Amino acid sequence: FLYWYEGPNPHITALTVVEAAPVGEDLEAAAAEAAAAEAITAEAAAIEEALAAEAAPEAAAAEAAAVEAAAAEMAAEEAPAEETPAEEAPVEETSDVMSYADYAAAELDSQVTVETYVQAKQSWWEDKATFYTQDEDGAYFLYNMACSEEEYEKLVPGTKIRVTGYKAEWAGEIEITDAEFEILEAEPFAAEAKDVTELLGTEELIESQNQLVAFKGMTVEAYDESGAAFAYKNPNDKTDDLYFKVSKDGETYEFCVEFYLCGNDTEVYQAVEALNVGDVVDLEGFLYWYEGPNPHITALTVVEADAN
Repeated sequence: FLYWYEGPNPHITALTVVEAAPVGEDLEAAAAEAAAAEAITAEAAAIEEALAAEAAPEAAAAEAAAVEAAAAEMAAEEAPAEETPAEEAPVEETSDVMSYADYAAAELDSQVTVETYVQAKQSWWEDKATFYTQDEDGAYFLYNMACSEEEYEKLVPGTKIRVTGYKAEWAGEIEITDAEFEILEAEPFAAEAKDVTELLGTEELIESQNQLVAFKGMTVEAYDESGAAFAYKNPNDKTDDLYFKVSKDGETYEFCVEFYLCGNDTEVYQAVEALNVGDVVDLEGFLYWYEGPNPHITALTVVEADAN
């Protein structure tokens, strides 16, 4: 084989004498040639041995790697297959904070997120609370929002909160249900009552739903055939809503003092109890909706008492 070592260095594997030297002819020359050939063979063996020694570590490492890979493959085949965990449903990301216009346009039952300010606390029961809230553009009624009693105490009027829940409707009232909230650092905001007197009886009135509103120059009417100016929902112990009727421009409307919002110890509750048919009053409250406008009145001023 034509091996190469700084030039041709054939590794001989077969030899045939094609012409023998005459017997007795220059034996010394023949011996010299034999010695040279032996030296060449010895040198070639030494070179092979050196090359083999140099390659030995790499060969050993390769062999060890091959053995390790084979062992790992065998272990993987013998080991019980691991169960692939079931894919978890992706977590629904919280909706971006909406403007009031976005909220008003959102579909019912869709998830909504708004930032708003507490205006009044209606009730708390078993870690759920109901609030009237509002910002500069509109209002949101938060019904039975998850809220501890300690959190309820912190949510004073003017507090800014971020609310995530679902837009719902009940008897015409648009509200946010199944909601959670977080308190935000911000300057308190208190809404001013919006005069909607001229919108009574119009389709535009509903656009102010849940806002703090005012009704000016309303005349107290008899609530029922008894001629009384108001009626208790629970006349026995007065622990429920209080109803009364007022008119404007020949049209009569029924208003309410929501007991959970303003109980029988509040000024507005007691002011309604003191009404007389024919009194002219100014009113403020939140424009709740129940199959039509059903304002929850929070303040009442008699501007002209009935002369009778």
